[in-house]
Amino acid sequence: MRTQIGYLVGGGLKENFRVRLTVSPQEVQEGAFVVIESGNWLYYGIATDICLGATDPRFADEQSADRFPPQIAQALHGQTLYADLEVLPILMLEIGPEPGTAEYRAWRERLSEEPRPLPIKHIPPHHAPVRLAAEGDVFEIFGKPNETNFVIGYTREQKHPVCLNLDRFVQRSSGVFGATGTGKSFLTRLLLAGLIDRNQVSVLVLDMHNEYGYDDIASDTKQNVKGLKSLFPGRVRVVGLGSGATIRGQPPDFNLEIAWSDLQPSDILMLSRELDLTDTAATVLDALVKSFSLHEWFDRFTALRYEGYIDEQDEKTGKTRRVPHPESVEAWASENGVHPAAAKALHSKLQRLRNKPYLVEQPAADSVSQIIKALESGQHMILSFGKHETDLDYLLVSNLLTRKIRHAWEKKTNEFRSSGPNAPEPRPLLIVVEEAHKLLNRELASQTAFATIARELRKYYVTLLIVDQRPSQIDDEVMSQLGTRISSWLGDEDDIQAVLSGLAGRQALRGMLARLQPKEEALIMGWGVPIPLPIRSRRYDDAFWRELLGSSNKRSSSHIMKELGY
Repeated sequence: MRTQIGYLVGGGLKENFRVRLTVSPQEVQEGAFVVIESGNWLYYGIATDICLGATDPRFADEQSADRFPPQIAQALHGQTLYADLEVLPILMLEIGPEPGTAEYRAWRERLSEEPRPLPIKHIPPHHAPVRLAAEGDVFEIFGKPNETNFVIGYTREQKHPVCLNLDRFVQRSSGVFGATGTGKSFLTRLLLAGLIDRNQVSVLVLDMHNEYGYDDIASDTKQNVKGLKSLFPGRVRVVGLGSGATIRGQPPDFNLEIAWSDLQPSDILMLSRELDLTDTAATVLDALVKSFSLHEWFDRFTALRYEGYIDEQDEKTGKTRRVPHPESVEAWASENGVHPAAAKALHSKLQRLRNKPYLVEQPAADSVSQIIKALESGQHMILSFGKHETDLDYLLVSNLLTRKIRHAWEKKTNEFRSSGPNAPEPRPLLIVVEEAHKLLNRELASQTAFATIARELRKYYVTLLIVDQRPSQIDDEVMSQLGTRISSWLGDEDDIQAVLSGLAGRQALRGMLARLQPKEEALIMGWGVPIPLPIRSRRYDDAFWRELLGSSNKRSSSHIMKELGY
């Protein structure tokens, strides 16, 4: 159904179009998806503002309804008072002459390819009719629901489905943002369920708060929320951190233990704030690697005595003196030209890591390699941190695991490129990072594996999905690399500015983002969508689960065999 709402009265390419409304301003919302029709062209844009106006200011000041009969007052109101809609023009599409005519057939014959939406380059004339986008318009721009196009939500006015192209979505790193309590975790679950169902990319979720694997209870509605393991038991594996870990009372598929030999100095320096390291820590760590080797330094250094002395007799004088024990930190520091106080301070702080139950001398199994092999074979992994929910645990384990995965994908990609077209192509990987500002803030971004992935690992088939409530604390360079951004309501001006950084028309989108409903509304924008658009997000509920599982059961036999590796 096409609902005309007004006609074009002004504007241009460097400013918004102005549309004179022919309906009540209460029938159009900020963020409405509108279409301007003019001859052979359609122009697509979004409403950014609604303004009241008058042909003469006196008419706006006087309350004509109190002075004249209702019929006269209404006629005067329509002639003297009006409402204008500001529209941000974004795309245009050539539709050609009237279908069925000779002109239309001639136009089709001249085309070298099917017409597609283009960035706007020219404008329609005055009085071009303006209407709300119909379902066909939404499908033309965002695509029809299919194996690639996933319904992420609906237009707010007419509830038309809005699709996100998942293939395009995973080509670059992306972000889901929103203030606490706005439902960004549910939105992330929705996206991950769609990606796992399509199964074109492997997913690794760094689940700091144990929300994604097993079923949960919604804090606001108290309703059961299905975990991804429940929806896809054959494709999703839950990994618990540490031997004997349980997640919400359930045993994981296997446990992650990290060997002391896997710890590198860069992993320790990244924990400077959590361990309260001094500026001398880097110097001591360099000396440790030179003294003990890259793989043995942690075990051998933390095994040294914090302090200890022995009596030693001087061969020349025969006198007895107290000297540091040869297996003490102070003795090692003296032998290697390191200040003893700096070495002892680092030794004391590293004991916190040596006592972590998931850091062991010899893991029962190489669980890091297990995770990498499972991701390479097309399974999806959720690393639940269980009771280890401190920032220290999250920073250390997330960075170390991601560093190893990054090296594995770089190696696999280089082998693929050097082996010719018949070699197996690496499977794309999406790493989901919760509380992203803890790993990607301005202090740590240059030290973590995540910043490298955001900047350059797209060419190695690895991208990030960062989930955060404080985007303003994330490094600016990382934010600039994000392709698709999906944001629920944000109340802080700095957070709004960070989410919109680098986007065209961000000034027009600023108020739109600030005025979203706190629940179930989001603004989708960036690389994965042709037009930024506020939507009413799809609910992660029984209806969604039934529809998703129904579509999964209808997959073709060839699709299923492909998933099994045949």
